[in-house]
Amino acid sequence: MQTIASIVIAFVALQHIGFLILEMFLWRRPLGRRVFGLSESFAAESAKLAANQGLYNGFLAAGLIWGLFDPFYGLYIKVFFLTCVIIAGLYGGFTVKRSILYVQALPAFVALILVHLR
Repeated sequence: MQTIASIVIAFVALQHIGFLILEMFLWRRPLGRRVFGLSESFAAESAKLAANQGLYNGFLAAGLIWGLFDPFYGLYIKVFFLTCVIIAGLYGGFTVKRSILYVQALPAFVALILVHLR
């Protein structure tokens, strides 16, 4: 079960690396604007905020990867960062776009359950 949990956690970490790339580097480009449904002018006006958000997503990914490789405190690190992802996903799902619940919060929730089923 731990192998499956680790695979799902790695998936969540990869998602957040993807979010970092989209928000920090592709926000103003056609792909970034299409993914987030942004006009060119709004993307330009909000690029710095998006980059900041992308950086936070990178920290979440780093924490999850750290948890996967820490032999002593890995369980606690994974639980903490998965909980952070779930809370961010719930907030985004209720305040920004419902699909965030399924794209961000749900995979982290599944990973958190799997971590506890060892």
